[in-house]
Amino acid sequence: MTLRLEYWSVAAQTTEALLAVNKSLEGSTLGAALIDLIYLRISQMNGCSYCIDLHTRDLRKSGESDARIDGLAGWQDSPLFSDREKAALAWAEAVTRIEASDAAWSELRKHYSDRELADITYAAAVINAWNRVAISFRHEAEGGRGSGRAEAASRP
Repeated sequence: MTLRLEYWSVAAQTTEALLAVNKSLEGSTLGAALIDLIYLRISQMNGCSYCIDLHTRDLRKSGESDARIDGLAGWQDSPLFSDREKAALAWAEAVTRIEASDAAWSELRKHYSDRELADITYAAAVINAWNRVAISFRHEAEGGRGSGRAEAASRP
């Protein structure tokens, strides 16, 4: 597939606005690992090869185990994820499907502060936005043909 448009260049201000959401989440008490797990899981659900590649590499660079990265698609039944992480992943998936149930919310509230609840929801929202942009413009993973890689400018 060929990159349809270098969106990060032609819509630089909008790209920067999305990046600002990512940047604000870097200071979250959730920690980078949980945020990247959310980004990776939602990207898996949405089938965004660019973001799957990016966040898999980020998790590996930060020391996340291959077993947890490889097992993320089946997190619900995996002993590799804590109840706290499972609550966040369940909520992120519910936000992605627009099925944010009271049951998922109740479980999430057991583990997180109000600010963290908002941060998890924003993390799910922003990665869904990045996935839709990357998929629509055919922004491929680093090894893909015609990826038009502009990581420094468009790092979701």
